[in-house]
Amino acid sequence: MSKEIYTASKSRSNRPGWSIGFRHPLRKDSRGRVGLKVRRGLGTADELEAEAMVTEMNAILADSSWWNAAKRKEAELRFSKPVVDAFYDEIQAGHQDSESIREAHIHLPNKDEGYTRVMFVGTTGAGKTSLLRQLIGSDPDDDRFPSTAPAKTTIADIEVVQTPGDFEAVVTFFSEFQTLANIEECVVDSALAVLEKAEMEKIADRFLNHRDQKFRLSYLLGAWRNEGASEEVDEMSFDVDSTPVIFDDEAVLSDAERLTNQKKVELFLDRIRELTKLVEREIAADLGIDPRASGQDRDAARELIEEHFERNLVQQEGFHELVQDILDDVRARFDRVEKGDLSRRRSGWPDLWLFKSTDRDEFIRQIRWFSSNYWPQFGRLLTPLVDGIRVRGPLFGTFTEQQPKVAFIDGQGLGHTPDSSASVTTHITRRFSQVDVVLLVDNAQQPMQAAPLSVLRAVASSGHEAKLAIAFTHFDQIKGQNLPSFPAKRSHVMASVLNALSSLRDVLGASVVKVIEQGLDSRCFMLGGVDRQLAKLPPKAAEYMKLQLSELVSFFENAILPPPPAEARPIYDPTGINFAVQEAVEKFQGPWLARLGMGSYEGFRKEHWTRIKALNRRIAGELDTEYDTLRPVADLVMQLRESLSRYLNSPITWTRTPEGESEAQTAIAHIRQMVDISLHDLAVKRLVETHLMRWRTAYDEFVGSGSTRLRAQAIQGIYDAAAPLPDSVMTPPSVAFLAEIRQIIVGAIRASGGEVRLGELP
Repeated sequence: MSKEIYTASKSRSNRPGWSIGFRHPLRKDSRGRVGLKVRRGLGTADELEAEAMVTEMNAILADSSWWNAAKRKEAELRFSKPVVDAFYDEIQAGHQDSESIREAHIHLPNKDEGYTRVMFVGTTGAGKTSLLRQLIGSDPDDDRFPSTAPAKTTIADIEVVQTPGDFEAVVTFFSEFQTLANIEECVVDSALAVLEKAEMEKIADRFLNHRDQKFRLSYLLGAWRNEGASEEVDEMSFDVDSTPVIFDDEAVLSDAERLTNQKKVELFLDRIRELTKLVEREIAADLGIDPRASGQDRDAARELIEEHFERNLVQQEGFHELVQDILDDVRARFDRVEKGDLSRRRSGWPDLWLFKSTDRDEFIRQIRWFSSNYWPQFGRLLTPLVDGIRVRGPLFGTFTEQQPKVAFIDGQGLGHTPDSSASVTTHITRRFSQVDVVLLVDNAQQPMQAAPLSVLRAVASSGHEAKLAIAFTHFDQIKGQNLPSFPAKRSHVMASVLNALSSLRDVLGASVVKVIEQGLDSRCFMLGGVDRQLAKLPPKAAEYMKLQLSELVSFFENAILPPPPAEARPIYDPTGINFAVQEAVEKFQGPWLARLGMGSYEGFRKEHWTRIKALNRRIAGELDTEYDTLRPVADLVMQLRESLSRYLNSPITWTRTPEGESEAQTAIAHIRQMVDISLHDLAVKRLVETHLMRWRTAYDEFVGSGSTRLRAQAIQGIYDAAAPLPDSVMTPPSVAFLAEIRQIIVGAIRASGGEVRLGELP
């Protein structure tokens, strides 16, 4: 099969001078297809010079012998530098390791250096970032760092290292490729809103706010008309003072700049409407269906119309020109970074930002450009492009004179889920092994709902129960005539925790729950008013908060003390591994059959086809392994982790009798921790990496009538191959899968000093 020949062209864009645009024959787009649309500035305003460079690029595109990174030096001798850079930059770019980039500039210290690493986990709006502010002495009114909001604002990890000295920061960014993919989805969603004859406000909202609420073009390009301004005063607030403070020294946008941004957004929306009209006509001719039909005809053809519409839309050259223009506008926002050291990749996309200062106010002021959600600054904020912030300096709480050695990690919220059996994203669970404390932040008014319960399951089944601490916020807002005192309120909350743990006995095992319960009281902290300055709280409340926060910090400091050694070692019969894996696969496959509409499973229903396709796109384009609550990798890890945890919790005997449940669980927990790390790697390899081409086929090849079922069948086929069900009649894939699991379990048992007896070992 011959390779498709691409050609380049020149254009004038938002960049000064001429730009070159072409489809790259080696780089994949966000859907996993070869032919990524690339646009680069040529650095010239001379049309003849630009045309000569287009001719050079077409020579490269027409001769596949140039399509190799090793040919760059030879190309530099023959072609113009802008042409060589445009073709060869990031030709071998893989997934950037942002954590390693941050580590190279600011080290995240560990317990070997006397530091405790604390990871905050909690539902969106529970108050985990407000609590972090208290612990690092960040004033909720003056500093507003890190930013808080009742809804998702960013998925960036914010890491804070408490240490004397200067204030330092390193900020890393999502790649240009990831940003391009998000912009594409915003344009498609907005165009679909046009197709639906939605109001202009909805069309603009679809464009400026990504469907998963994690990427917001409004922060970068500016709000739609006066949206955001309504956040200035909440007229429905029941608080005494509901008007936020507006600061004189805040670098807010001028009315003129805001108007300029708004006009540019309007132009983008006009282009989206024009593209939509063009594609409407095309699919009406192709399908013989009126995209604007109403009634039963519209409902019956909706899926067919929307899928054809999206496919035709992204094939339009005008679509890619629009996306590139938006990307240029986004990239231009970095030109306004005046302080610090902004490093860029060879392609010109920002790689990281470094800043150092002895002035705390100046430090906070500059870091806010990368973390804020302050609406008067919409149009300049870089927050949606940031994937990680690490800061270091004398960021200590005001509630104590001590300067603890703690490194905090605050990431994305859990979101709200109605089911405690839902898996926790692997973006969180992967870090359990890297930290010393997992601080679950929960709302004391409705404690231990489904999402926090999911965290308890994940922490305990992965062997990290000794790291668990729970901070209950909004404790001051617990009301009730039967709860007149602090002890009564605390007992009320603790009863909810005990009840939650009791419900997990079948999942975790009675002995694991018993060990957690034994030290529970010292691991739970009741906090109120975390979103306010302590000095503004009533005197008794302020003293209470200072005491609770001090005790919480003491818990952090003691968390790195070595635990009593477990001399007893467990001995296992490997036969039980087979049954544990069988149970895990059944519990993984069953819900996914229901989600894909291929079967039924109690508590699960068929997912809308657009959500399945969105998951498919993220995996096919190597953007992520999950979409919203659809997390196949996390689901497989969870089911294997829990089934194998129950197996590990019941050894056939011991090298000597443990001195109580505590010693037994300490020995077993170490094995579970090692197993959990390996399971994460196994699930990604088997579900994603091995079957990447099948994911791309499922996304790209099924369109039109019946495509939803064909895609579902293809995905189910991937799951069957990745996690085949062990049965009485074992197939070669089942044998291989089971052998991998057995190798992980047996290896972890032996590495921890345990033994495996009986049965045939791998």
